[in-house]
Amino acid sequence: MLRNWRQLTRLWRVLRTFSRYGLDEVIEFVHPTGPWRFLARVSRAERLDQSRGARMRLALQELGPIYVKFGQVLSTRRDLLPIDIADELTLLQDRVAPFPGEQARAIIEAALGGPVEQFFEHFEQTPLASASIAQVHAAELKSGERVVIKVLRPGIDRQIRSDLDLLITLATMADRVLRDRKRIRPLDIVLEIERTLLDELDLQREGGNCAQIRRNMGADDGVKVPLIHWPLTKENVLVMERADGISVSDREALETAGVNLAKIAERGVKVFYTQVFRDNFFHADMH
Repeated sequence: MLRNWRQLTRLWRVLRTFSRYGLDEVIEFVHPTGPWRFLARVSRAERLDQSRGARMRLALQELGPIYVKFGQVLSTRRDLLPIDIADELTLLQDRVAPFPGEQARAIIEAALGGPVEQFFEHFEQTPLASASIAQVHAAELKSGERVVIKVLRPGIDRQIRSDLDLLITLATMADRVLRDRKRIRPLDIVLEIERTLLDELDLQREGGNCAQIRRNMGADDGVKVPLIHWPLTKENVLVMERADGISVSDREALETAGVNLAKIAERGVKVFYTQVFRDNFFHADMH
């Protein structure tokens, strides 16, 4: 059962969002005959001209980082989902609007124990990129080296733990009532998401993983692994060497730059298998 009013309020928001996107079957899954059913009548369904998979993706993106991750994990479980929904969930992006650069500066200064100017020659207050858990700012060290600073969103730890608490409660309930629970294992799925997200809340752990891959790859001239600046890296702030490049998904830009696509593909496969079979430690999102 739900343990407090906070969980009840959060569940209301989640189910209302699904109802607005015309996903009444999700409400029926949570409570097929209970009071939640009236949400379908009081919430105006939107985007019904889109497929159910697209509506599911949009609803999860609106709900935030926990639900985006949940959808990303589910997209790999094609034994549980219809193909059209699984395909759409693979498109989930956790890009969100940035938080103010002034807040990022304040977080960095609190973490490092001094003004930004004490540690950096230049700090770009407008972020380079923003995602659901953190955003990235360009900067330059006193030595002149170009770096990027990854900063956790303010309050993200509390938000994630609150959502995880609700998901664990719902998964525990599902584990008791689903006929197919031994195959679906809803609690195991949520606990996997919990482990992943809690790791992402510790940027020192992320820096350690990056440093480990850098050591493993050594002097391989086909791989560039950014250097972590450990004196400036804390649990909520990560400073690393800036590495410019073109996304492997941007084929047009790669061709314009004269990149040999066949060679890139061959090198990518080699790097991945080296990490998996030689090092038993691999980057799962090489891009």
